Amino acid sequence: MQIAFDNGINHFDTAEVYSGGQSEIDMGCAIKKLGWSRSGFVISTKIFWGGKGPNDRGLSRKHIVEGLNASLKRLGLEYVDIVYAHRPDPDTPMTEIVRAFNFVIDQGKAFYWGTSEWPVHLIVEAHCVANKLRLIPPLVILFSVKRVEKEYVPLFNNYKMGAAVWSPLSGGVLTGKHNDHIDKDSRFALEDNTQMQMLRDGWLSPEGKLKIEKVKRLMPIAERIHVTPAQLALAWCMKQPNVNTVITGVSKPEQMIENLEAVRLTSKLTPEILKEIDDIMDNRPKLQFSFRDC
Repeated sequence: MQIAFDNGINHFDTAEVYSGGQSEIDMGCAIKKLGWSRSGFVISTKIFWGGKGPNDRGLSRKHIVEGLNASLKRLGLEYVDIVYAHRPDPDTPMTEIVRAFNFVIDQGKAFYWGTSEWPVHLIVEAHCVANKLRLIPPLVILFSVKRVEKEYVPLFNNYKMGAAVWSPLSGGVLTGKHNDHIDKDSRFALEDNTQMQMLRDGWLSPEGKLKIEKVKRLMPIAERIHVTPAQLALAWCMKQPNVNTVITGVSKPEQMIENLEAVRLTSKLTPEILKEIDDIMDNRPKLQFSFRDC
């Protein structure tokens, strides 16, 4: 894990739902074994899917409080730096959600709260509720890259929110290993995994095949500046002005080493290279709506 700090990596993300909580247990064991100073790293977790019971999911005050308590116990920590609402909850009033996250912050169990894959109108509603009640609003957005390209730009301008990107390699597609066929050693090849089946079907669709063609056009750029396709994608994410952290996962140690190297390679992405990538991907942020502040 020391290589992480050496490469400027100090944010470790988990969730109550990842491997049924085992990821939090493993993270806690690593922190204890390596003797890290708590002020030297950032830990985030997410609350929404905590179990099969009627009160073990969603964003009710009960589940936010009990879910975070359970996460902290698994992590072996007194607090997390960021707690996310893993998904929006249409069954819980926004006032209850905002108050509940402020409650765990006031208890010292989290420093900040944020949202994961919330549509922009709900994030705005949360800010309006927090402003009205003089409470802390969500300060961090966790999202897939496509959302910032389509809807999140006004949030950065209006609320100065921080941003974290998940799945920056699009499930491995941006590594180029699926350009000609599904890599048999990848997660996409798991036949008994419903989520992977859905992702695989998405990339085999006409829209998915169009994206693969764009990935193929990125390969010469990566070769020209002597980086791997994965490093090119990660470095591109890190160069985006509104992105504070990039969350990536791996299944092999060599993938971790490759990904970490991207931190040192961001300087290779000159304005000219960035424009070339943007021209291929055609993903410059497009403001599709506007909203008034609270």
